[in-house]
Amino acid sequence: MLESHTLETKAPPGNRGSVRPIFTLAPTHIAPDRRVALVGNFAPRKCGIATFTTDIFEKLAEHHPEIAVDVYALDDPRQPLGYANIASTITCDDPESYARAARAINESGVDAVWLQHEYGIFGGPEGEMVLDFIDRVAAPLILTPHTVLLEPSPTQRHILERLVQRASRIMVMSYHARDVLVERYGAPLEILQVVPHGAPDRPFGRQEEFKRRFGLAGRTVMMTFGLLGPGKGLENAIEALPAIVERHPELLYRIVGATHPNLVAQEGEAYRERLMALADELGVAEHVQWDNRFLETDELLDQLEACDIYVTPYPGMQQSTSGTLSYAVALGKAVISTPYLHARELLADGVGELVEPQSASAIAAAANRLLDDRDRLHALQRRAYAKGRETIWPRFADGAAALVESAIARSPRPAPVTATPGIAGVLAMSDSTGMLQHSIGIVPDRLHGYCLDDNVRALMLMNVAEGIEPLQRQRWSQTYASFVQHAWNPEAGGFRNFMRFDRSWCEDLGSEDSNGRTLWALGHTVEHSHDQSMIYWARRWFETALPHCADLNSPRAIAFAMLGAAAMLRKEPDHAGSRTLLAGGADFLHRLLDAERRPDWAWFEAVLGYDNPRLSQALIEAGLALGEARFTDAGLDSLSWIARQQIAAAGHFRPVGSDTFGHDHTRLPFDQQPLEAQAAIEAAATAYRADRDPKWQQHAQAAWRWFFGANDRGVVLADLASGRCRDGVTPRGVNENCGAESILAFQLSYYSLIGLLREQQRDSTGERVVGETQRVAEPFAHS
Repeated sequence: MLESHTLETKAPPGNRGSVRPIFTLAPTHIAPDRRVALVGNFAPRKCGIATFTTDIFEKLAEHHPEIAVDVYALDDPRQPLGYANIASTITCDDPESYARAARAINESGVDAVWLQHEYGIFGGPEGEMVLDFIDRVAAPLILTPHTVLLEPSPTQRHILERLVQRASRIMVMSYHARDVLVERYGAPLEILQVVPHGAPDRPFGRQEEFKRRFGLAGRTVMMTFGLLGPGKGLENAIEALPAIVERHPELLYRIVGATHPNLVAQEGEAYRERLMALADELGVAEHVQWDNRFLETDELLDQLEACDIYVTPYPGMQQSTSGTLSYAVALGKAVISTPYLHARELLADGVGELVEPQSASAIAAAANRLLDDRDRLHALQRRAYAKGRETIWPRFADGAAALVESAIARSPRPAPVTATPGIAGVLAMSDSTGMLQHSIGIVPDRLHGYCLDDNVRALMLMNVAEGIEPLQRQRWSQTYASFVQHAWNPEAGGFRNFMRFDRSWCEDLGSEDSNGRTLWALGHTVEHSHDQSMIYWARRWFETALPHCADLNSPRAIAFAMLGAAAMLRKEPDHAGSRTLLAGGADFLHRLLDAERRPDWAWFEAVLGYDNPRLSQALIEAGLALGEARFTDAGLDSLSWIARQQIAAAGHFRPVGSDTFGHDHTRLPFDQQPLEAQAAIEAAATAYRADRDPKWQQHAQAAWRWFFGANDRGVVLADLASGRCRDGVTPRGVNENCGAESILAFQLSYYSLIGLLREQQRDSTGERVVGETQRVAEPFAHS
């Protein structure tokens, strides 16, 4: 029998009754190249965890024989069972048994350990014996938490937080469970993977055949399945029957499943008898058929095939997974359901009929709409069947195999180092003129000379870099500032950008973006420089350039200039020119966002370009500086949207690739550049100042980990010792060059992230700011 589970109480679907043959793990001609230790309850135990663990074992063997699975079955000595096709058992309440199993797993050399977690199946208070076990295993840990409590006890919270901290990958079956793990338990988004509950792949539309088999020919069959007990909403379904059978007297409502054993232990069959009495009182007893049995999966599927409408009237909205709901959709049943979590996700976009909870009239109305219009009923069944193709067992097996592979490929790396990034890579790209643009490998490429963009970024780095001798900071700040100063063209009323190695300019006026970024760097210097003389210099040039920024048209140029104005206002709150620029720019971006917004595209432009989060960041900064909530809210909303676009389904950071440029309403993955990770981190830091939402710190950390291998190719770009950074991720791996933009993006990302972490730590209760040499190691212990 299958049983659904909720975030608050139960485990995932499925129970098996007795030992039955399990097919050979793999054809003899295929040699497994991955090996996984699978830990959890296992058939023939009759519980949801056992069914799910057995399904993983069987479906990987059937569809991915390249992955060998060693099962370590949790065994209850009070109810000993005979197991087939397992490596060993673990006595659930014996600490030594866990230690022996961990030793055996380590010695077997498996590539990963996949743990099915439910509080009630492990020994100790709340099942805390699992913690010693996971501390002992050496291979990367894949975690499937079957209960994710919104309001856990202290012990429950401690256990799950420890499991999350230890896990390399976490599999959940709903997006809601994923979000709870992130928001309540601190799970990094990049290690979470949603794999929907699997379902059978059977032909569509065989109702009449199976109705004849069960003696139901000529009847319209509505069905509910599962262990009976309060909280299933069956009273509401029965109360809906008079209104349904009045118009459709051929209807039969089949309630299939045994009463929950815990309830039987408390009160026997009193609950079922109350339901039967209700049906009799309403005059619909002859339209209700009871099947009080624990069904094997195959018979359950046959009975599901014999129904027209499947009903899940659960009154509680926190149910995260229902195996029978997944099965019913995959078999092409019209589903009427209350909008609990799994139903909202699975039945979205017209896949099923969602009705308000605890409403018999809503169930009756939905059923009559379908039964009055058989074309509508058939169309809904077709949509359900099509949706079910996404969750059939081969797809589930693919998701499970991908989970295993990603855990192995992205196992936790040690924290890169605990020190601040070195500055050698920056200085190696710099000379007495400024910072060179490009490199070949790590060697500066003089052919392409210099550009203003990189030198203003280098100036910003000198403003915030830690561990630099004062005279060294002064020397390089002045070098980069001198480049900025020399770039000014008074005749053109703006800054030049590109300079050849012989110090001749390539143009009379640089791009709007380079001019906007220069104003930003000048404001940044006023706010952050350690040298009062440098602050005086920056303010003078800020005032010189500011009037010329009023005519900027590029959204990014305007955003860059706004960031400079916001920095100036933090230093000088009464600076009228900055306030004017910020207000005008915010109004422009806000109107742009409103004009381009559509249901699936909450962005400022039809095309995603580079430095995308800067647009949102500037709007947030304007809202904060001007006290305009509409700007702050629009900036946060749009930043949330672009952040979602830059997180892959596997959870790691995937910046908008440069191939995207020029394509409307499209996001392409390659080539990925460090500038995008920097923009994500710095915009997230600004967003955190605005709303204190921990998700921004999590997003910033995902972008930071991108530098160290948590990316689509698993390649490391950054070297903390030298402070260098590779130029990006390509379809074939890493771009080996270390240009100025990439190096500075990495360096500035670090200091922005450190600022965010420090601010978050100041907000936390009972915590102090960590020491200088600890501040990166602890947040990124699983980088």
